[in-house]
Amino acid sequence: MDWIIRGGSVVLQDEVRLMDIGIKSGVIAQLGENLNCEAESEIDAAGSVVMPGMVDVHVHLNEPGLSDWEGFATGSAALAAGGCTTYIDMPLNGIPPTVTVAAMKQKLEAAKGRSYVDYALWGGLVPGHLDDLERLNDAGVIGFKAFMSSPGDPGEEAFREVDDLTLWEGMKRIASMKRVLALHAESEPLVGRLSQAKQAAGALSAKDYSASRPIMAELEAVARALFYAEQTGCPLHFVHISSAEAVRLIAQAKRRGVDVTLETCPHYVALTEDDLERLGPVAKCAPPLRSGEEQERLWQALRDGHIDMISSDHSPCPGELKRSGNFFEAWGGISGAQSSLELMIGEGHLKRGIPLPDLARMLSYAPARRFGLHPYKGEIRIGADADLAMVGLRSSYELQADQLHYRHKHSPYVGRTFACKVLATWCRGHLVYEEASGLSSVMPGVWLSGSVT
Repeated sequence: MDWIIRGGSVVLQDEVRLMDIGIKSGVIAQLGENLNCEAESEIDAAGSVVMPGMVDVHVHLNEPGLSDWEGFATGSAALAAGGCTTYIDMPLNGIPPTVTVAAMKQKLEAAKGRSYVDYALWGGLVPGHLDDLERLNDAGVIGFKAFMSSPGDPGEEAFREVDDLTLWEGMKRIASMKRVLALHAESEPLVGRLSQAKQAAGALSAKDYSASRPIMAELEAVARALFYAEQTGCPLHFVHISSAEAVRLIAQAKRRGVDVTLETCPHYVALTEDDLERLGPVAKCAPPLRSGEEQERLWQALRDGHIDMISSDHSPCPGELKRSGNFFEAWGGISGAQSSLELMIGEGHLKRGIPLPDLARMLSYAPARRFGLHPYKGEIRIGADADLAMVGLRSSYELQADQLHYRHKHSPYVGRTFACKVLATWCRGHLVYEEASGLSSVMPGVWLSGSVT
């Protein structure tokens, strides 16, 4: 073996078992108690949990064009330190956005040799680029992303929200490719007018911002998209769902046979609108953080099995864009990719007793299955890629800004006490992060083309 990870509590599909993991040529070659073989390197995992590496299908790493906001090197470093071994980068925020094959090639060139962990790319569904969808699919995107509300970037080359006709036509084309359309589901007619009214009245606080993006705006967009999906047969994935009622609508659609999944994010189950007021714009996102009562309803939906997966929606920016007394002007996005796995284990397993295999399904297995990365990703099994995160369940610590690997070291979780800590991360058998020594000297992450699943 190249590696043996000995004596850890290994999180499998339906159980947690004390066992060793043997790694050879980047894949899991052996699983069992007290493996009787030699290895070039061994690590003692006794007292630790070994999870499948997180598959984060929703990150914004901002390249090409905005590497001063984040970039593949720093973003993937944070993901590796957080136990994530595969991510799918969103098509917006980079310049140009990934809505053409030429833009996709620029993004791939920016990422080549500069990622600690493996990655795939989303393509964009935007007005004026319907004919680019098939070209992007052939070039290897993993799926497509669209906004039903304004992405909020005024730049000339910026990503744009879909009108209803573009959404309808795009869904028909994506269905024919057997791809998935990921949707930011908030109603632009509602949130746009409400935001304008608040700002015109000089109502610029955290509460005003939250009130301008009510749960009703999420529900309207979800219901409309589900109707289009039923008419077109397009597989849907709803990103960053923030309300239990939206989860209920999607669960009903599943029972009707609609091919649909959803994600929520750690910030919706770890933070509330009270935290937004307390922390300020560093905790601003869209949809906004909800009430404590709504958060508990979301936890219950998670316990009941109605939430398919957890993704970070890591959306970084320079710190000065978070410093504004006007919540509507501050950049809307949470830097959280490094903390996702630790938050979900701490809040979900240690605090609420959710079994680790259930969390592993939401963090790893379900996203890998949905987007064509399984059987190589998302599960600890013989023959799968050796993508692993070793976590100390008793390694509590207070997160400090200098521990963050983001380019800009701000996060709503700075100062928070975490109940557990990622101790080591392997991507395809490469030890890319270890608590004691930090990040590896090489960046072994590779592009996972969506054209080969």
